[in-house]
Amino acid sequence: MAEAVGTEAFVRFADVQKSYDGETLVIKSLNLDIERGEFLTMLGPSGSGKTTCLMMLAGFETATYGEIYLDGRPINNVAPHRRDIGMVFQNYALFPHMTVHENLAFPLEVRKLAKAEVEERVARALDMVELAGFGSRRPAQLSGGQQQRVAVARALVFEPKLVLMDEPLGALDKQLREQMQFEIRHIHERLGVTVVYVTHDQSEALTMSNRIAVFNDGVIQQLSTPEGLYERPENAFVAQFIGENNRLLGSVSERHGDTCAVTTVEGEVVKALAVSCGGTGEATTLSLRPERVTVAPEPGSCPNVFDAVVEELIYLGDHVRSRLRLLGNDEFIVKVPNSGVHRSMRVGETVQVGWSAEDCRALDCLSSTPAAN
Repeated sequence: MAEAVGTEAFVRFADVQKSYDGETLVIKSLNLDIERGEFLTMLGPSGSGKTTCLMMLAGFETATYGEIYLDGRPINNVAPHRRDIGMVFQNYALFPHMTVHENLAFPLEVRKLAKAEVEERVARALDMVELAGFGSRRPAQLSGGQQQRVAVARALVFEPKLVLMDEPLGALDKQLREQMQFEIRHIHERLGVTVVYVTHDQSEALTMSNRIAVFNDGVIQQLSTPEGLYERPENAFVAQFIGENNRLLGSVSERHGDTCAVTTVEGEVVKALAVSCGGTGEATTLSLRPERVTVAPEPGSCPNVFDAVVEELIYLGDHVRSRLRLLGNDEFIVKVPNSGVHRSMRVGETVQVGWSAEDCRALDCLSSTPAAN
């Protein structure tokens, strides 16, 4: 569910819809406010609508209905080059025949800045991305990470109001991608520029963002901080998409205010928070994070305690990833800290596991359509 963050939003999508064929909406009545200086990530699977939103904001796609505002000004009919927006793409989009210096100078020269100011800004941009001394090189002489730094510098060198980044780290290897995540985040913190970032990588979104808008089927399913999305998912889609999640199916057998009892397919009763489930008798999906489950809990410490069969143990250094068969789910994951407990576990044996009601969230049935924003 999307939420406004203030009356003076820097970027605002107001009832925006997008259709390519006049019939099917790929964006469905989007209302989204983005604060000045915020790093907001649009996150979702392929085809969820996140990139379409970014392209409408950039001016490369037009909204079928509704209005987009930038700094209080409607921009639906403003040409892309007049929106004062920097762009960073996955393929870098650097001019191969130009040096790094010439690539960075280009957007300044187009804006007819004086030569002295061009030189000063280019030097400052190169320092910002730690590439001072690389100005005379061409893109082909740089590594992938260096090229992406140049792309970021070029998007920032003319001091735009807004920077849009479309899967900018997708072409990098894992180690370099993680390094660039922190570099982009630190640049944003230093400059205070507003960034709208698009990715399908949840860890990337969690690492870099002030807030994340989770998209699915053209609708924002939830808009929150990284912690809010992970700790307090509002529906089953978000719970499954953000982080690792255990899912148990059942139906509501009792409901008392914010809590409920759910009878699983195995006939066992689980106590949980009633977040977005229906009334008594309605199907629900229980969501439970692997690190919130305790193996061999102390008697009386957990309201939910069940027997489980150990199917697989994978040693990962700081913890053991344990796959259990429990309450009709043979892919139930528990992250057991590297301590004495995991050393006593054996594949094929039965162990007791437990968790609190507060850590178990009763959500909409996963097969149903998630709530619209």
